[in-house]
Amino acid sequence: MAWLYLFVAGLFEVGWAIGLKYTQGFTRLVPSVLTLASMVVSLGLLGLALKSLPLGTAYAIWTGVGTIGTAVLGILLLGEPAGALRLACIGLIVAGIVGLKLVS
Repeated sequence: MAWLYLFVAGLFEVGWAIGLKYTQGFTRLVPSVLTLASMVVSLGLLGLALKSLPLGTAYAIWTGVGTIGTAVLGILLLGEPAGALRLACIGLIVAGIVGLKLVS
């Protein structure tokens, strides 16, 4: 169950990272509230996952899922560049997450 908590926490990290873009410096109420709620849920689920997972592994995977999701949504939603080197680097993060899961 801890791995599920960790994965969902990473998804909510993506939510608040993308949400920050839409808050316009916390000047827009609805995006700001949703972003803050995503932060709370993300950290809460990370805390639950840390009850049984090693800190270094859990934190690396949490930030990795957040990084991958944010980068991909940045490409899809915000028109950020999707060059081959950038996608390869995202692939390396995926490989790192898979590796950490396999050795845990």
